[in-house]
Amino acid sequence: MRLLLGLLTACAVTTVAGQQRAPTPAADQTLDRIVAIVGTRPILASQIEEEMVQQQAQGQTLPTDSAGLATIRRQILDRLVELEILVQQAERDTTIKVTDQEVLDQVEQTYQNVRKQFSTENDFRDQIRQARFGSVEEWRRWLADEQRRQLYAQRLIEAQRQKGKLRPIPPTDAQMREFWEQNKEQQPKRPATVSFRQIVLKPVPDSASRQRALQLAESLVVELRHPGADFAAAAKRFSRDSASAAQGGELGWFRRGVMVKEFEDVAFRVRPGEIAGPVETSFGFHIINVERTQPAEILARHILITPEIGAGQIAIARRRADSLHDALGRRGGGVHASFDSLAKMYADPMEPKLAEDAPFTDLPPEYQKALGSDTTAGLKPVIVEGADTPRTKFVVLEVTARHDAGELSFEDVKLRIRQSLGDQLAIRHFIDQLRRQIYIDIRL
Repeated sequence: MRLLLGLLTACAVTTVAGQQRAPTPAADQTLDRIVAIVGTRPILASQIEEEMVQQQAQGQTLPTDSAGLATIRRQILDRLVELEILVQQAERDTTIKVTDQEVLDQVEQTYQNVRKQFSTENDFRDQIRQARFGSVEEWRRWLADEQRRQLYAQRLIEAQRQKGKLRPIPPTDAQMREFWEQNKEQQPKRPATVSFRQIVLKPVPDSASRQRALQLAESLVVELRHPGADFAAAAKRFSRDSASAAQGGELGWFRRGVMVKEFEDVAFRVRPGEIAGPVETSFGFHIINVERTQPAEILARHILITPEIGAGQIAIARRRADSLHDALGRRGGGVHASFDSLAKMYADPMEPKLAEDAPFTDLPPEYQKALGSDTTAGLKPVIVEGADTPRTKFVVLEVTARHDAGELSFEDVKLRIRQSLGDQLAIRHFIDQLRRQIYIDIRL
């Protein structure tokens, strides 16, 4: 079974060479021909050749024998047919929208990502020509068309999921084994991993610090509601969100379920152009500016004002972490301190309490240093993350398992295969239903 990832992946272009088109036929070559019709729209042989050129440009080796090439062409045609089925269904659904602006935004982002890979404009344009596009504008038009089609297909699948009409179909053990056998050679090596449970304690601001932050946020809201106020400039100056402040508080497009609930509850009620807030979350006080909206999605900026954390509050958190560590360390001496019960009472609710097979190199530097080459399970010394910064936190951590790097086995990825195949089987069932409702003529 082959996953339909190519069908549902947005047009993420990393190099121009990865988007090459098929060569223009010479005068003595057969002219382009129709290889399939979906509804009233044709699929051309040149589209299949384009896909094959792309695969080669991305480093894939194509078969040299006629039977192998025929198989590849048929697989590509099947994907193109399935994409066209989804696109046509999405276009008939009046609730699914893809705006010109978001397509242009995606094309511009792709253009910038590609352009910065070349030191000069001439090098960039030479690569465009080598990719068999007549000009940069022709390439951008092609990208726009591909992006629009992919967005339509994605939105249709997302809409079906939200309506509860695309529920995962549990795969059989045989299907999972088949997928594993087909793809195990492409699996990466298993990294060294560690499993642990933790209690993360963050210092909390005192009431005076919280009040000062609230007053600053309220004053900024008043200023930003004046005509001509520059929200982006204010974000760069005042926001404590390190991920967005430099971009003027830009959060990009997002749907529900991405931000914390308190933030979303307000953001999705705000009309474009309005300034909302302050909205208090566990991070601090947010000032929200929604710039554009579309069905189930908004484009917004924010300014985060965080209360200052004093040395006294940091010391309180440190003492509590040491106390919890001592209590857990005495469990063998008759002290009945449950890790789970202590975590429920004291752990920061925004921090994960469990980690299963976390790659060691993905852990924060403080975790890596504390765990080091210690392969034993059990309670570890208190970890101080972000020491001497406003984001200091203390971690009481108990290692439950460690695994060395090595080859992945079927059991290692069985759960991921089940989840992925369950989603793909649901999509396959949906497409099969649509196939029965649309005219399809395969001529390859």
